[in-house]
Amino acid sequence: MSDEAIQNNEEEEEEGAPAWVVTFGDLMSLLLCFFVLLLSFSEMDRQLYREVAGSMAKAFGVQRKIPTFDSPKGMKIIARDFDQEIIPNKERLEIIATQEKEEVGNELKKEVETSFKDIKDNIQIKTGKNQVTIRLMGETAFDSGKAEIKKQVIPLIRKIGAVLKGTKGDIIIAGHTDNVPITGGLYKSNLKLSIARAATVAEFLIDKPSVEPQRIATMGFGKYRPIESNDTPEGRQKNRRVEIILKSAHRP
Repeated sequence: MSDEAIQNNEEEEEEGAPAWVVTFGDLMSLLLCFFVLLLSFSEMDRQLYREVAGSMAKAFGVQRKIPTFDSPKGMKIIARDFDQEIIPNKERLEIIATQEKEEVGNELKKEVETSFKDIKDNIQIKTGKNQVTIRLMGETAFDSGKAEIKKQVIPLIRKIGAVLKGTKGDIIIAGHTDNVPITGGLYKSNLKLSIARAATVAEFLIDKPSVEPQRIATMGFGKYRPIESNDTPEGRQKNRRVEIILKSAHRP
């Protein structure tokens, strides 16, 4: 064989990787699969992982103070002493309840202003932290000594019922009177009259707007819970009232 042919054969043998590299690659692939299987069958120390990852996060300056309602659902890569301000559950429920009551109160106020202008001066709507109170004062809803709702007030009662139907929470209907004794008539005392008026309003709410009966409770307080002095006609007029109270459904 000539020198030129030998040189060509040597050059051909030098092209590409040596044959043993194929076997070595197969071996590495098998080792990788082996270690992946070992890792999948092993149990990871999550607490240790959090501490290590949290230390790294702190070293890079990512620790911060975050106010939130709920903790994140997934696994957190944070340090053990991560400073997280969580709003307590009780406070959270109070915030939700207040927002809901404000929405109901605003809706009713708007309805009274637009559709019941002639009697709006004798209607009070007050929103508290855990309840909204609708007061029908004076002879707005009832004639003196009677428990039948006036016809012109029935649409208002229906509207109140329609709004309350879309809410949650208990509904308390409380009747109140002034301290002037009743003489004659169907009801022998202010207490009995206040109870009858509360029951009448409850029947209207259950009847047409179909508010759930199990949510409604009626009470009669007679003259025993005045909001003004009974020494003046104006005070007595404000004390003669029916209150529809929506209680909060969110109780801490």
